[in-house]
Amino acid sequence: AVDLVESGGGSVQAGGSLRLSCAASESSYTYGTYCMGWFREALGTERERVATIDSDGSARYTESVKGRFTISRDNAKNLLYLQMNNLKPEDAAMYYCAADLWREICPDVTGLFAFWGQGTQVTVSS
Repeated sequence: AVDLVESGGGSVQAGGSLRLSCAASESSYTYGTYCMGWFREALGTERERVATIDSDGSARYTESVKGRFTISRDNAKNLLYLQMNNLKPEDAAMYYCAADLWREICPDVTGLFAFWGQGTQVTVSS
């Protein structure tokens, strides 16, 4: 198992930037050997995959954030990041990080991410 704690959310105006962080606790699985991802959920909507990063650093993004968001990981510090630039009001949501400890390549099925943080709120005003 692993505990995940997000931070870095806040309120910004459209066009602004935020960097979210996710700290992973020590576990029997070495950080850097498994898939991590960022997801978001706005009020009244289903949870949406934002970005994922494989153990080798390969990243994938949902179409709406390509070119604006960057996912990265610092394996030495057990940290996951999401740099969000040029934020839009439609990016406002609760953002969650998640881990799939049993796969190096992130799965397409969100339900396979077994471990989730508590979320950090992002608000974007127009």
